[in-house]
Amino acid sequence: MGEKIAFIGVGRMGSGMVARLMAAGHELTLFDPNAQATAPFQERGAHVAASIAAAAARANVVMASVPGPADAKAAATAVAQAGGARVFVDLSTSGPAASQAIAAILQPAGIAAIDAPVSGGVKGAAGGKLAIMASGPRAALEQVQPLLAELGKVFLVGDKPGLGQTVKLANNLMSAASLAIAAEAMAMGVKAGVDPAVMLDILNASSGRNSATQDKIPRHVLNRQFDFGFANALSFKDVRLCLEEAEGLGVPMVVGAAVRQMLSITQQTFGKDADCTDLIRVVEQWAGCEIRGAQNQE
Repeated sequence: MGEKIAFIGVGRMGSGMVARLMAAGHELTLFDPNAQATAPFQERGAHVAASIAAAAARANVVMASVPGPADAKAAATAVAQAGGARVFVDLSTSGPAASQAIAAILQPAGIAAIDAPVSGGVKGAAGGKLAIMASGPRAALEQVQPLLAELGKVFLVGDKPGLGQTVKLANNLMSAASLAIAAEAMAMGVKAGVDPAVMLDILNASSGRNSATQDKIPRHVLNRQFDFGFANALSFKDVRLCLEEAEGLGVPMVVGAAVRQMLSITQQTFGKDADCTDLIRVVEQWAGCEIRGAQNQE
């Protein structure tokens, strides 16, 4: 028999996860301020609630996939006020401090807090191939682990609130750093006269390969589309949260600070709607070159 789940936030990531949970036979009640996001699932049998509290009142487990820490804390507050649910799972990248605050919000209502941020992008969400970094009370983790397994591979990080978020922030910092350094390296090669496709082939057969050289640049930059699908603003938020956490722990992040600055410049240059790959356009402007595939030459 399926679990009764309230799912908060049916955006690019949330929609893929909702589809996976519905396909597994669970009863979903959805809330998203954008009615167009929930309409396709309502047609397929999901309930749609008018508020977070109304959604939570119908469920045993609440899952949230929202933009940032303030949204996650607001969702937890509404769930605590509604009562009924026993577990709250934050699938967002909210940061350790927010996870600890969420646990404190939910504890008086007897609701367990699980932080389970995900990595793998829109494609991973749709295909059930996410990496899920979960931490929280062991009994609650055991209850929701089968649900999370429908979404991808579950890694149990520990029982302390925020540990999953710590690992996720570290991952997203490394991903952003890989993109920034790949942009600089590729610009150097192109400016010198190297064919970017050839350079990528060499890098991907060598020790410099990373997610930018293997995916973002060949699929979303050489064609000049800059459409990887992860917003620069979200990357900037994640890196900023990571550096704040590192500072609180007394861990120096010299390279991380440079990455944060690059993301800030990208947002200032291309706006809040910029794709994460637009960072490469900043480097191109500074270097006076374009990392363009042969079939996309002007």
